[in-house]
Amino acid sequence: MVPLKLAVAAFLVVGLVVNTVAEDPYRFFEWNVTYGTIYPLGVPQQGILINGQFPGPDIYSVTNDNIIINVFNSLDEPFLLSWNGIQNRRNSFEDGVYGTTCPIPPGKNFTYILQMKDQIGSYYYFPSLAFHKAAGGFGGIKILSRPRIPVPFPDPADDYTVLIGDWYKKNHTALKAILDGGKKLPFPDGILINGRGPNGVSFTVEQGKTYRLRISNVGLQNSLNFRIEGHKMKLVEVEGTHTLQTTYSSLDVHVGQTYSVLITADQEAKDHYIVVSSRFTSQVLTTTGVLHYSNSNTPVSGPPPGGPTIQIDWSLNQARSIRTNLSASGPRPNPQGSYHYGMINTTRTIRLASSAGQVNGKQRYAVNSVSFVPLDTPLKLLDYFKVGGFRVGSISDAPSGGGIFLDTSVLGTDYRQFIEIVFENTEDIVQSWHLNGYSFWVVGMDGGQWTQASRNGYNLRDAVARCTTQVYPKSWTAIYIALDNVGMWNLRTEFWARQYLGQQLYMRVYTTSTSLRDEYPIPRNARLCGKVAGRHTRPL
Repeated sequence: MVPLKLAVAAFLVVGLVVNTVAEDPYRFFEWNVTYGTIYPLGVPQQGILINGQFPGPDIYSVTNDNIIINVFNSLDEPFLLSWNGIQNRRNSFEDGVYGTTCPIPPGKNFTYILQMKDQIGSYYYFPSLAFHKAAGGFGGIKILSRPRIPVPFPDPADDYTVLIGDWYKKNHTALKAILDGGKKLPFPDGILINGRGPNGVSFTVEQGKTYRLRISNVGLQNSLNFRIEGHKMKLVEVEGTHTLQTTYSSLDVHVGQTYSVLITADQEAKDHYIVVSSRFTSQVLTTTGVLHYSNSNTPVSGPPPGGPTIQIDWSLNQARSIRTNLSASGPRPNPQGSYHYGMINTTRTIRLASSAGQVNGKQRYAVNSVSFVPLDTPLKLLDYFKVGGFRVGSISDAPSGGGIFLDTSVLGTDYRQFIEIVFENTEDIVQSWHLNGYSFWVVGMDGGQWTQASRNGYNLRDAVARCTTQVYPKSWTAIYIALDNVGMWNLRTEFWARQYLGQQLYMRVYTTSTSLRDEYPIPRNARLCGKVAGRHTRPL
């Protein structure tokens, strides 16, 4: 019955999209989300599969493509998918987090209507509800440039998605129960590469050819270092930005981040280790894959090559070396450097400090002392239907220094402002922050306390634009954002237990004169739940 339901739903959704951007191509996907038994670390556990696959299938697209994904939820609990790095321009209704989108009930379907508007690059999708991310349900997203837009490197011989991340042997339900009980999660049990444990995945290459690897850290908490025995990696793209083509022997990939590198099969024709290891942990987790030369009869042998472990300065210097290629085209033919972000005056500075503590005897995490609690209805829908129930401005622009308290934190911002956000980390961990709906310029990062004098060291010429940035221990990171995308957008830590226990907020980007030019109306197929259940998505 499920395939028939999927087919019928895909047919019906055509009527929902025919009035959108007709000149851009459509790509249709039908996904059935199920539980399945998986063995990534050698023991059976419950995984979340998409069309029977773990990880899920890649989404392949081209700039401006319309992506229609009909998702049927065959789980026994509500489900949502979100699209890490996809900006969903003018359409936060489709963002797939609980603050914007009603969950898909068990046994029901929902059709996401996305457009890869003015985007290129490498991203991923993941399940955003409960603690589903710890069970799978994630996959890669590739957005290629349009045929007439120049790309600053030749076409590779092949293009591989590489999903890396820490992993637990416990089911996601057991991990969620630990968090719901007010406790911290234990240290992860291992690291996966494309859903497989040590030496469980292999990438085949031909001698002399060059390949593209799109490396995403889809894990729950740990920064990871990626390296390939005997091979250099040329960085070419970071979350939609073509970068200066710097060569690295290993690359730190923080939680939620994606890097695109080129490797050339120019070494001895044998199998070579691919190594992923944890960073900044007292116990170092390591896993391996295989780079297999097609003419090789020699398997990997000996110990895999080591990498950096706890060195902060090494990672900070590497992060500062990642810069925008100003002369390369992005999604449009004009050079990426034609937007001079460093010459625009910021109109507002927002300082966001992370913290951890206890509330009512249970572990919580906060931003500017506010630990986020969700409402029974997505904030975007409460806002759209003018129901209320939350307060814009419930989180301050700067740390208060007070203790942690619970609230539904919504930060009000004005459409078309150009603002500065400073992430402040007084803790001993590496943080990783993501903003849905946007790409921002990472203009500075350093140790110690941020002050206004810190701006003297900002990179105002070729800072990389991306959607996820790290903040090192007892350090700060500053970003610039052009608020050109109306909506309700999730700003969160990518440390998933912390996100689950309150270290997130929503940024309401608003204009008093919203028109179709600024924001699309609510989709006709939008699910309505909670306090807006039973309402119409369009005026009668």
